[in-house]
Amino acid sequence: MISLQNVCRHELIGLEAKVSNSTNPEQIGISGIIFDETKNMLVINSEDGLKKVQKKGAEFDLKFPDETLVRVDGSVLIMQPERRISMRIKNLR
Repeated sequence: MISLQNVCRHELIGLEAKVSNSTNPEQIGISGIIFDETKNMLVINSEDGLKKVQKKGAEFDLKFPDETLVRVDGSVLIMQPERRISMRIKNLR
């Protein structure tokens, strides 16, 4: 089950997301469902269509299925999704 402790090792596709901060000011406020993920990008299906947001330099507010919100630094997510999910993380705080 997805939680605050394991969000970095979990599948993100299908979660609600909002760009809360970014080095690109035009991306702040983009929100919708995560449609796809690559090593360096999240593709968010927003009201205006698919938007590609670079992970590096951005912070995302993710909404879990149980309505819990968590803010994630995108630089922590920079990795191929299939490798990140199977990776073991020590001392996750």
